[in-house]
Amino acid sequence: MNRDPAIGPSAAAAAGVRLAHRGDHRRHPENSIAALLAAIALPEIDGVEFDVRFSADGEPILQHDETLERVRGVAVAAATLSAGELARFGVPSLADVLAAMPVDAVLDIELKEAPNERFAAVLRAALGERPDRAVVSSFEIDALAAFRVLLPGWPRWLNAMQLDRGTLATAARLGCRGVAVDHGSLGVSAVAGGHAAGLVVAAWTLASAAEERRMVELGVDVAIVEGAALDHEPGGTGQARAGRDTARHRGRVAATE
Repeated sequence: MNRDPAIGPSAAAAAGVRLAHRGDHRRHPENSIAALLAAIALPEIDGVEFDVRFSADGEPILQHDETLERVRGVAVAAATLSAGELARFGVPSLADVLAAMPVDAVLDIELKEAPNERFAAVLRAALGERPDRAVVSSFEIDALAAFRVLLPGWPRWLNAMQLDRGTLATAARLGCRGVAVDHGSLGVSAVAGGHAAGLVVAAWTLASAAEERRMVELGVDVAIVEGAALDHEPGGTGQARAGRDTARHRGRVAATE
């Protein structure tokens, strides 16, 4: 890797970071270990964004929707199944995902619901008390507030539909270090306002080169990308990563789906 990206401490450290939204789900089911590793293997991707919910037995698992129907074809709520039952449908535990990630991968861990002690324990065991390559993000204010109590040293991002005064005030109240915002709502003044508040500004979800170029021009720090946008690096974002050690995945957990 030609640079040392970080997303927790500051906008300067985060500048140019590119994260794959739920992994590379063109080739594998979203939020699966296979999708995440496929995305990280791409030469212009620094890391991944993924979603966390909780199983019936309290285990943090990777799942965006409340039910498995859209991705796994099973009309059942994730919260009604144990982690072991979910694994049989291909839904991985957070612990297994973190064990599979390369040590230099940047991680945006999105909470879809309130965290528990097990969530904090898994993060602490895998990434410590104060990571510089991982954040926990959420749209849920209560979830971020609860996580702040569980692991106060972890950086947090507030996810929002727009970057306005209300969003900035909420992020400040929650002690967030960044905001992740719908790219369609962002303009020059909004991004500048986020930076003036000392926040990392991330944009989601970019699916084309044109969308990402616009974010680069606005000065957005982190691009959360998917689809065709995974395969290119628009001018001004990040640095080429030729010569990256693709063998870094050897010996880690492999997924077959």
